[in-house]
Amino acid sequence: MTQRVRCDVATLWKHVTDITLPARCSTELETVEWLDGSDHVEVGARFCGRSKHDAFGDWEAVCEVVEVEDQRRWVWNVIGLDGIGATWGFEVEPTSDGALVRQWGRMGPGPSGLTPAIVAQPDKEARIVARRLSEWQQNMQANLEWIRSQVEV
Repeated sequence: MTQRVRCDVATLWKHVTDITLPARCSTELETVEWLDGSDHVEVGARFCGRSKHDAFGDWEAVCEVVEVEDQRRWVWNVIGLDGIGATWGFEVEPTSDGALVRQWGRMGPGPSGLTPAIVAQPDKEARIVARRLSEWQQNMQANLEWIRSQVEV
């Protein structure tokens, strides 16, 4: 998901590196907190998100920052018991009249909360994944709209 905003990159970067941002807009992520004494986005920093979903129940996920290009891009993995359940990122790109902000997510390669549903109903895998990706898109769009509302005057 990509959103054009009228602000400078430094302001935008401040917002996309606030790990509590998605909890403000998400239909499922409720809280996020840094772990191990970390307090900002840097490679190796970890944080925990607590979520609630009608179909999946309540859960916690530990995430680790795996890539940072200052004022350009940061990426984190959601760590599960059997590997990486998802990878997420924010990207910022300057334009002539402001910037583009992008949020993206990728499932896998390890199992995730969808795995039990897919195992139970393998014939419905495509529909299960499509529905989940649609939920992700709605939440990412809400995040980007919230950022735009905060940075544009």
